[in-house]
Amino acid sequence: MHNTRQKLQNITLLSGGEKALTSLSLLFAGFLIKPSPLCILDEADAPLDESNTVRFAQMIKSLAGETQFLVITHNRATMEAADYLYGITMEEPGNSKALSLKFSEAENIAVT
Repeated sequence: MHNTRQKLQNITLLSGGEKALTSLSLLFAGFLIKPSPLCILDEADAPLDESNTVRFAQMIKSLAGETQFLVITHNRATMEAADYLYGITMEEPGNSKALSLKFSEAENIAVT
């Protein structure tokens, strides 16, 4: 029989992805106990690897019934979990353009 207990470590010894997972786990655990009406996450998924980004997106979708999430990201896997997508593009230097997309409408356009 092996010992499953792990030695406590200082959080500074964790990788960026491990720190992000620890922080997000604590945040999401709090939302499971007492949901908040709004949560803003800025690049919270940036240090995560692909498989953990998918888990992050799934967790957001599962909590979205109680909490509205505003997620700032560059990650496609996270964007795919969204109902709406807003962004800024610069087609020409110095000329910014705001974009918005509702995924359910985009699916209808893509099918036709």
